[in-house]
Amino acid sequence: MKLRFSGTSPFVRKVVIQALETGLDSKIERVTTATTDPALAKENPLSKVPSMTLDDGSHLYDSPVICEYLDSLHGGAKMFPAAGPARWTALRRQALGDGMMDAAVARRGESRRPANEQSPSAMEAQRAKVVAGLDVLEAEADKLGSGIDIGLISIACALGYLDFRFASEDWRKGHPKLARWFEGFAKRPSMQSTVAKDA
Repeated sequence: MKLRFSGTSPFVRKVVIQALETGLDSKIERVTTATTDPALAKENPLSKVPSMTLDDGSHLYDSPVICEYLDSLHGGAKMFPAAGPARWTALRRQALGDGMMDAAVARRGESRRPANEQSPSAMEAQRAKVVAGLDVLEAEADKLGSGIDIGLISIACALGYLDFRFASEDWRKGHPKLARWFEGFAKRPSMQSTVAKDA
């Protein structure tokens, strides 16, 4: 399998963590790819990473689909729980983590436009979404536990991206319970080996 890869994408990080945690990383070739690469557009019409080419030549995108596909390939503990309350909780948390990443990435993109073309109101709207997500997670932090599933991976990737791109805002202030949970989760080898950094 081939994974269109970017070391700064929190969504790619999510897929790689899933692969590491399920023992599948060695079966995946990482292909560093810019979103402007015409080859990416041929595989994913949205021109977004992650995008995965399977062994049969077909393509999957984006992170929720790729992660669930990877979860179908191994016999260990599943990152996507079976039908029931645990599954819906994990999927809801995945949606929240992914939404926070979407908002943070959009804000980052807006901030990189020429100053006279930036929309402060748009950036503030995206920031507010992230803060709302943080507040919900703080209220839920005692229930996040010490395990791992797709929802917790998504949340951790969102928080890691905030540390990477918005460190000066320190999301930990006002969210001490969430910060304690993340401190523990971030010690996992899969998290340690995928910390984002600019090339």
